[in-house]
Amino acid sequence: MKMDFSTILNQKRDTIIDLWINSVFNDQEIEATNELTFNAVRDSLPRVLESLADMLAHSDPENYQVIDEASLEHGLIRAEQGFEPAEIAREYRLLRSVIFSELEADLVQASPADVLWAIRLIDTVVDEAIARCFDSYTQSRMEELNKLRTQMQLTNQELTRLVRASHDNMSKLTHELKTPLTSIIGYADLFLRQQQQADLDESYTHLESIERVLRSGRLLLRLINDTLQLQQGDGQIKLKVVAIAPQELIQSVIEIVEPLVRDKELDLRVDCDRAPQTVQTDPLRLQQILTNLLSNAVRYTDRGFVAVTADTLPDNRWSIEVSDSGIGIDQGEQKYIFEPYYRIHPTTTTTEQGTGLGLAIVSQLVELMQGEIVVSSLVEQGSSFTVIMPIELSGVAPLSSP
Repeated sequence: MKMDFSTILNQKRDTIIDLWINSVFNDQEIEATNELTFNAVRDSLPRVLESLADMLAHSDPENYQVIDEASLEHGLIRAEQGFEPAEIAREYRLLRSVIFSELEADLVQASPADVLWAIRLIDTVVDEAIARCFDSYTQSRMEELNKLRTQMQLTNQELTRLVRASHDNMSKLTHELKTPLTSIIGYADLFLRQQQQADLDESYTHLESIERVLRSGRLLLRLINDTLQLQQGDGQIKLKVVAIAPQELIQSVIEIVEPLVRDKELDLRVDCDRAPQTVQTDPLRLQQILTNLLSNAVRYTDRGFVAVTADTLPDNRWSIEVSDSGIGIDQGEQKYIFEPYYRIHPTTTTTEQGTGLGLAIVSQLVELMQGEIVVSSLVEQGSSFTVIMPIELSGVAPLSSP
């Protein structure tokens, strides 16, 4: 009499399921189960075993409809749960192993013909289940991929719109900034002429202050115009190289930041005696570099000093060093400080926060001017930024002196 493997399989179904789930959970190569519950892993497996038992009862390996439906559902569930294809294949391998392990005692008692028939049928059905499971899994992944592609297209369109809007807003902002700046410069210029016509001995202090306002305003206006040019042009800054005396430029920047230093009662130290007499450089860009470094030094220093040192170096190079006794920069953050919008973590010693653009601009300008910037800093002991540049820029034709 032919052994009824269908009934045996149904009787042992719960045991097979429990053993199978435990095997899956304990298998280190199936990582998807780390985030799943017992019921989530169990899920559609009973249907797969019921379908297998049904096929064993009817002895018809060509009738795959029931097993196909169960396996298709299982594949969809595994796709939603984040299983990888290799994990699904291993899952069915464990299932096959558990089934034969539980049926081993019964297979020993059956005739050789029944054993061969049962093994072949079980292997065939499990293989079919794997194939159908992969079909639905792949289909689900393709649908997910299509949805992701559609979402990425929409996101790309939105990003494009935001970039254009940002471009327009920046252009509008710079235009709006130009109007009050032009007014400031105009009135400062008028006031300066009026003061020059008066008694200069009595108005020297006012003249000096107005001249500083005028220089700062004109510098800011030039920077805004350059920003407009970057927005409307090819995005590249064109250097305007001339011969300058670096000591004079450094002094002009010192005059701009001096009120900030005075407000915080810091000691301002300037040593330019060893600076070269003349360098070929873009004075506006050099002024930007030095202004940003000095502003940062003052911003993050509550007591102590801020220092500027210029020096002549070998190999036709020179350097400007801006140092301070401020909060310093953690070693782990130093590799990020030249990235746009990166700001060091605030500390209990200061509440100052910048925009995260100053050092990024400095880094880009230093590279453009064929130089390099080196930072040295210790937390609570201060920072030192050293900009090293060639005395004469190679490959850039100098203009006439300003």
